[in-house]
Amino acid sequence: MNKFGVLFLLMASTSYAEHIPAPTDEFLYQLKQSLVKVVTTTKSGGHGFGTGVAISKDHVVTNCHVLTNANGISISKWGVEYAPLSLQADWKHDLCILKFEWADLNPVAMSDNDSLQYEQPVISISMPTDSPAPYVALSNIKALYPMDDAEVVRTEAAFSIGASGSPIFDYAGKLIGISTFKSPGRKAYYYNMPVKWIKALLTHESTDINALHDLPFWDAPEDKRPFFMRIVMPFQNNRWLDVQKVAMDWVGDEPQNAEAWYYLGTSFQHLGDMANAIQNYKKALSFHQLHPASLSALALIAQSQGDTLALSKIKSQVKGISHEALEGLNDILSANQPSANH
Repeated sequence: MNKFGVLFLLMASTSYAEHIPAPTDEFLYQLKQSLVKVVTTTKSGGHGFGTGVAISKDHVVTNCHVLTNANGISISKWGVEYAPLSLQADWKHDLCILKFEWADLNPVAMSDNDSLQYEQPVISISMPTDSPAPYVALSNIKALYPMDDAEVVRTEAAFSIGASGSPIFDYAGKLIGISTFKSPGRKAYYYNMPVKWIKALLTHESTDINALHDLPFWDAPEDKRPFFMRIVMPFQNNRWLDVQKVAMDWVGDEPQNAEAWYYLGTSFQHLGDMANAIQNYKKALSFHQLHPASLSALALIAQSQGDTLALSKIKSQVKGISHEALEGLNDILSANQPSANH
């Protein structure tokens, strides 16, 4: 593998905090009790499926796209079905809250912490269409994208058909996001809508499921989508001039976004301009001092240039994320050590 092809593989199994134990089976079982299956009948006579999570004994949050073109909506809990009394909808952010009566659901707590961190461990629990029981995946936060006074969360926890609306939790068991969409291709990125938008939605008036509404932001025309979506395919397909163009527009529009500066750095790096690459990676770190991908890129550059002092400093910063992160970086550096025969 090309040494710069590993930037996003750094710390795939790392943890954000050193002493947070893995969740127990009993703890996960309790979280699973908050999930429900969302079932719709479509106007064409078919059925649709999604996942929902209870945020009170009467309210379930799911993705609005689960409910699109629905003629009827219900949730299923332990084989018993309930029809909603009302709907609150934020179509732009693809979040809908269904209100029920007599369902007596098992709610989860919503996180009050707006300070999520890169590599923070998370719990994803989903209910794909073909799954007889909730599926648990332990993952880490890989990126945070500021948007509309909150942050869209990207994790490595994959989700499939029927799992839209699934919750992700922090290790305290508090809801931090809703699994919503993924990028195309085999190396998909998985995006989750932040809990802050759910809290805001609770203050909205009820609406009709068939009321006119906007498309979700992720389904807008390409040039109207957020930059963090537009950058993925050029980046994954090594189209570095396209990456540079998108990244330049991104930093112009969001000059304090660490991700934007990181991608601009990668474009310069792969186009052979190391001075500008380093400058932009450092710019990313000025906004997020422990931005993992930027630290990884700078470590590889320092190693290739024989700059042991810079490399030592970067390793110290990575250790601040976790010991596992440092071990992951050391593995990558060892794999990309220049051959003694050259």
